[in-house]
Amino acid sequence: MNKMKRRGVLALSFTGLLGLGFYAWSANRSEAPAPAPAQKAAAPAAQAAPARPVAVEVATVLAVDFADDTTAVGTLKAAESVVLRPEVSGRITRIGFRDGALVNKGDLLIAFDATIPDAELAQAQANRDLALASFKRNQELLEKKFISPQALDASAATLKVQEAAVQLAAAKAAKMRIQAPFRGIVGLRDVSVGSYIKEGEVLVNIEDVSSLRVDFRLAETWLERVKVGQSLELGSDALPGQRFVAKVEAIDPQIDPNGRSIAARARLDNAAGQLRPGMFVRLRLAFGERKGVLMVPEEAIMPGAKPAVFKVVDGKAERVVVRTGIRRDAQVEIVDGLAAGDVVVSAGQLKLRPGAPVTVPGAKAAEGAQGKP
Repeated sequence: MNKMKRRGVLALSFTGLLGLGFYAWSANRSEAPAPAPAQKAAAPAAQAAPARPVAVEVATVLAVDFADDTTAVGTLKAAESVVLRPEVSGRITRIGFRDGALVNKGDLLIAFDATIPDAELAQAQANRDLALASFKRNQELLEKKFISPQALDASAATLKVQEAAVQLAAAKAAKMRIQAPFRGIVGLRDVSVGSYIKEGEVLVNIEDVSSLRVDFRLAETWLERVKVGQSLELGSDALPGQRFVAKVEAIDPQIDPNGRSIAARARLDNAAGQLRPGMFVRLRLAFGERKGVLMVPEEAIMPGAKPAVFKVVDGKAERVVVRTGIRRDAQVEIVDGLAAGDVVVSAGQLKLRPGAPVTVPGAKAAEGAQGKP
């Protein structure tokens, strides 16, 4: 009986082990991955899917005509300007002008007390006259052999000394009168009759504003193009809407080593007196007209060691290295690399790679077609 039970248990265990093995084999087979050939077949299909177009804004390369010019800022200065100062000390006895009045060359402006210098001049003139009379008398005596030639030479030397004394006294007396050195407008005085003025003290300024000088600076790159006699146009914020014409008068031969700029000076007529020395002005120098200059928006230029743009060719972005020129009104000149009519990307370059398809959404497409940056 025990043997019968043992055999039954063994048979049951063996049957259970067989069932377990069959279940494991079935589960393994159902979870196996798809065959490798199927994966390889799906890969080309994924690669063949088209890339998604990148939305960008575009502009057309335009050929325009414009004046080749440059701008600068300058300061007006009087054609002639001087601050009058006395060379000697003295008390003012006369003022011969009104503040801000026009005076002519040689007009007496300020006179000092010249009592002592005038007396010294009169004394020197009397001594000179006496020496002259003595010299003439000695000439007559020498002809009659009454004196020696040496006596005549001594009287001639005395005459020269007295003549020099007259010149010295006259020079001292002249310094007591301040005259206008040129025709111009006097400034505002701070002295009055009776004031005692020391040597070198400021009396008044005088300015010749019939013509004005304009001092300005340009970058050294314009050195070969700026010429003496060239016309320029200038305007002032104090006179909006008005334009004045000046001509380059001189160019400094030395380049400023600090700013790498050249200093130039122009002159303009100011007979109407509208402009005044010290005014700030804006200048424009024209060098001629350029035709067919290729221009693109500044936004289209990608900075780098070599400037480049993305040109749209058959709906794809093509990177093109360009050489740029001048910049004006948010536009950049293209010297080399593009042609008139080419379409370039003006916004969205950061999302582009060479050969990437592009699309211009909405009104931007119409702007690109019309050549509007």
